[in-house]
Amino acid sequence: MIKSISYWSMKDGLAGTHPIADALRTAKDAGYQGLELCIGTDGVLSTSTSQADCQKYRKMIDESGVKVETLAAGLTWGVNPTSDDPATRRRSIDIHKAALQRAAWLECQTMLYVPGIVKSPITPDVIIRYDRALERAREAAKELLDTAEKVNVELGIENVWNGLFYSPLEFRDFVDSFKSTKAVIYFDIGNGLGYHQHAPHWIELLGKRIKRIHVKDYKNAIGNLNGFCDLLAGDVPWQQTIAALRAIGYDRTMTAEMIPWDPGVLQRTSVAMDRILAL
Repeated sequence: MIKSISYWSMKDGLAGTHPIADALRTAKDAGYQGLELCIGTDGVLSTSTSQADCQKYRKMIDESGVKVETLAAGLTWGVNPTSDDPATRRRSIDIHKAALQRAAWLECQTMLYVPGIVKSPITPDVIIRYDRALERAREAAKELLDTAEKVNVELGIENVWNGLFYSPLEFRDFVDSFKSTKAVIYFDIGNGLGYHQHAPHWIELLGKRIKRIHVKDYKNAIGNLNGFCDLLAGDVPWQQTIAALRAIGYDRTMTAEMIPWDPGVLQRTSVAMDRILAL
C-alpha cells in the first residue's frame, strides 16, 4: 500500500493556495510516498487550469519522486449535483467534467467524487428528498462516467457525510448499476463511523470495487464533526480494517485526509500511518 497525504492537509490546502511544488516537498520530507492533489473552482489547481499548467505540474511530480495518482474534487459541497435547482445540477456536472479532464492532464488514475447531498452537517441549509437525490445522483454519475471513459480516469465515488448510502449494499448496487470499469468506490475508513457502521464489514461487502482509500479516525462518543481525530486516537478497528483490505488484495494509495491543518499534523500522521500499515 502507498502511504499518502491529502493536499487539503497542508497549510492553506483547503483554500487551494498552497504551492504544489511546496506540497510535494513537504509530503516527501514528512515521510509520505504519495500526495493526493485537490481541485476547486479557484486556487493553484482549478477547473479552469490550463493543459499546459497541468503538464507543468506533472513534470514537477515526476521530478519530485512523490507518487500522485489521485485528484480529490470537493466541488459538490458548493455546487450540489442533486440540488432541487436544475441550473445548479447542470453547473455541477459541467465543473466535474472539467475536473475529470484536468485529472487526465495531470495523469491521475482516479478522481474522488462526492455524488450529491441529501442532508449534511457540512451544508446544514441543504435538504433534498432522498428518492429525488438518488435519481439525480444516478443521472449525474452516468453523464460523468461518459467523460471518465473518454479521458481514462476512474470516477471514485466516496462514502461521506452527505446523507446518501447509509448501507454498503445500497452503495454497492449504485456503483454496479453503471456497468462501467470507471465507476469505482473511494472508501473513507473514518467516515463510516459517524453512521454507526463497521469499516471492515463495508470493505468485505464492497470488495474489489474499492479502488482508493482515505484514512481518518473518529471518536464515536463525540458523534459529530468534532469527532474526527488523530489516527490511532479514535475508534477505528485498525487491525481488522487492514486485514480486510489485505483480504481483497488492496495495494494502492492509503491517503490520510487530516483536516484542519496544524503545525504537527503531517508528522504525527506519518508516524501513525507507519504503525497502521505494519499491522
